[in-house]
Amino acid sequence: MARPRTFDEDRAVDAAMRVFWTTGYEATSTQDLCTATGLGRSSIYNTFTSKRDLFDRALRRYAEHFTAAQLEVIRDESLPLRERVRRILWTAVEPVPDDPAGCFAINTIVELGPREPEIVDLLDRDHQTKVAALTTAIQAAQAAGEIDAEQNAEGLAVYVFTVLGGLRVAARGGASADSQRAVVEAALRSF
Repeated sequence: MARPRTFDEDRAVDAAMRVFWTTGYEATSTQDLCTATGLGRSSIYNTFTSKRDLFDRALRRYAEHFTAAQLEVIRDESLPLRERVRRILWTAVEPVPDDPAGCFAINTIVELGPREPEIVDLLDRDHQTKVAALTTAIQAAQAAGEIDAEQNAEGLAVYVFTVLGGLRVAARGGASADSQRAVVEAALRSF
């Protein structure tokens, strides 16, 4: 008879997510995961079957969490569009204090994308969801006369997420908050 689990599986996935986010898939050892989650090897493998399974779950958790937060901001019609865009970009300037620097999704695409098309597909679908939502918000702002109706709404949406990705890569490289703020201010001139 199998013993009941005595740990919170979601917490284990969250802890593993932070390790993979910081270190990457290849450089993360099983011991790193044991240390971060507080679980033994057998518990990790009995629950998640493999390092890759745990990584996939961690990546999905990251995408779900950050996409939900971004969609909430994008869809907040009580805010002017420019403020919504600023809030999205500002997450790279002032990230959540406990979050590792950079972007887990971008780090993963750089590390595994060339040989893992299913990961690229997952992250591309996630990205397209955000771009579509922001495109819709931009179109509504254009119709309301809030921003220039001549601008390409989808191009602006892609631009916002491209700038966000660049800010996160720069943060991972140690960019100063002042330089990050300057980039955000420059990007907001498009709105």
